Amino acid sequence: MKIIKNPSKSIWKDILVRPTADISEMAKVVGPILNDIKNSGDEALNTYCQKFDDISIPEVKISSEEINNCDNLVAEDLRKAIDQAAENIKAFHSAQLIQEEVIETMPGVTCYRKSVAIEKVGLYIPGGTAPLFSTILMLALPAKIAGCKEIVLCTPPDKQQQVNPAMLYAAKVAGVSSIYKIGGAQAIAAMAYGTETVPKVFKIFGPGNQYVTAAKQLLNSEGIAIDMPAGPSEVLVYAGEGANPAFIASDLLSQAEHGVDSQVVFVTTEEDLIQKVQNELTIQIEYLPRKDFAAKALENSLSILIENESKAIDLINEYAPEHLILCGRSADSMADGVVNAGSVFIGDLTPESAGDYASGTNHTLPTNGFAKAYSGVSVDSFLKKITFQKITETGLKNIGQTVMLMAEAEQLEAHKNAVKIRLDKLESNG
Repeated sequence: MKIIKNPSKSIWKDILVRPTADISEMAKVVGPILNDIKNSGDEALNTYCQKFDDISIPEVKISSEEINNCDNLVAEDLRKAIDQAAENIKAFHSAQLIQEEVIETMPGVTCYRKSVAIEKVGLYIPGGTAPLFSTILMLALPAKIAGCKEIVLCTPPDKQQQVNPAMLYAAKVAGVSSIYKIGGAQAIAAMAYGTETVPKVFKIFGPGNQYVTAAKQLLNSEGIAIDMPAGPSEVLVYAGEGANPAFIASDLLSQAEHGVDSQVVFVTTEEDLIQKVQNELTIQIEYLPRKDFAAKALENSLSILIENESKAIDLINEYAPEHLILCGRSADSMADGVVNAGSVFIGDLTPESAGDYASGTNHTLPTNGFAKAYSGVSVDSFLKKITFQKITETGLKNIGQTVMLMAEAEQLEAHKNAVKIRLDKLESNG
């Protein structure tokens, strides 16, 4: 990790830059795939499935029998762990459903809002270097709670053209409607446009590699809804006085092992912690099966010494991390100052791993600084908000003059007349 001591605020933006790829280069590869599938459906999809995953269209849909039989292929203790995580996620997300109030803005004028589930949603779950069955829970359970009628899942098969049984079990627990063994940009295109095999959806969710990200962003520019802009996963760990260097190193590595383009940032006010954490990283990384991924990610990562907690909070909010871990004695008070982050983990005993799997919060979060404007996935992500209003005779008489004056001032005479004609009718009925 690169060490930076007491950087001036003028260079924060430069030192906190993410190691992201040029999306325009990805688009050159992804664009033709999207167009082919849009224009040719299954014919083009079959070409890309065979090219990238060595599987043909007749084999991509997973049967209900295969899904139902997955229980026998997943160890009992893992099934129980998935069940427990699902219950916690359900508990947290179910509480997000709210009953909207009917508001009378003035006598005779009532307004209200209704939450309506997006009917068809698509989930993309990576399955290459790691089978992310936890992400199925994080996406499908809120969709189910919201009331989505159809939940379509695409994930790439392994070299034996199979999907990890734990992923099938998680999909079964979460209520996924249908599962397809399709990966990459071709999966995103299939769900966006629909083919003879894959149904079209109205919003696409889920992480993926740079090609998947580029596909989602290109489709979003066409008006197809996606969950959020996304990039490689990231964590910022802040440690103050009293923090445990072994805990810090474990959190940094848990993020670094995601992939070579992951970024981890360590920020501290305690200079002696920097070397202690580095020593722990050296020790712990040797025990990781994915240590090559982690080591490469650490090359793009930073240790930053900052003068005080106030500046640390400012730097955190400037970076707007996907995951933020606050360690040390002042963790609780520091949390109050956080305004830009995807998800925050408070205290030495709250590892990011808990949120990634089972505490109940969602782990699908804004990356690449988008936490300044975007939230992580929630039940609201799967809902539309429709507003309603109703005006009585009394209400129209109360609000009519206001509307007519404003419409006239904007030189929109038809707007004014839509009110006036009604008021005239009421007056004539006297």
